[in-house]
Amino acid sequence: MTFEEIKNNENIKTYIKQADKALGALGFTEHSFAHVTRVAHDVKYILSTLGYPQHEIELGMIAGYLHDIGNLVNRVDHSQSGAVMAFRILDNLNMPAEEIALIVSAIGNHDEGTGVPIDEISAALILADKSDVRRSRVRNRDIQSFDIHDRVNYSVMKSDLKINEEKTAITLKLSVDTEVGSIMDYFEIFLGRMLLCRKAAEKLGLEFKLIINEQSLI
Repeated sequence: MTFEEIKNNENIKTYIKQADKALGALGFTEHSFAHVTRVAHDVKYILSTLGYPQHEIELGMIAGYLHDIGNLVNRVDHSQSGAVMAFRILDNLNMPAEEIALIVSAIGNHDEGTGVPIDEISAALILADKSDVRRSRVRNRDIQSFDIHDRVNYSVMKSDLKINEEKTAITLKLSVDTEVGSIMDYFEIFLGRMLLCRKAAEKLGLEFKLIINEQSLI
């Protein structure tokens, strides 16, 4: 089972669309194909840069693509419900149990509420998911009615996740329009995510760094 096969599966597309629709009804940022595809490719970037085998990279990309489908059940505990959904989907597609186990574990541990980077795939998924902060994810176009989540995401004009040449550190670099959202706003809602990113980076043998507007904050 390859990433392309998962990406082109019509049933999976339906689940992703419905999950994003549910979050849209709740006023959450975009969690559709743009997000999950970016996460999958950032997982690929992280694992390939660190020299992990292609087979493991492929499993990581699948986990990245499927990680948010649980939102169609409910936003609460979506990582766990998404993991159960992924298990059923992949089992029905006759994926080997040892591969399903790695993907399900990563999905079930990607959220900062209960997640733990238990292995390299889950660590890469956490870093890829939590670093996807950008203006285009905001659905609401009325700036005056923005809540703090809208402000923070809309304020991020550019985000970049990079591993250094020595492969000792991974840096999330953000360009933030502070007239829209303050750096304090960012930490108010994302501190838990950044702490989880630090643990995930450590699992991969890296140091996690956060740079906002050229200032090193973590």
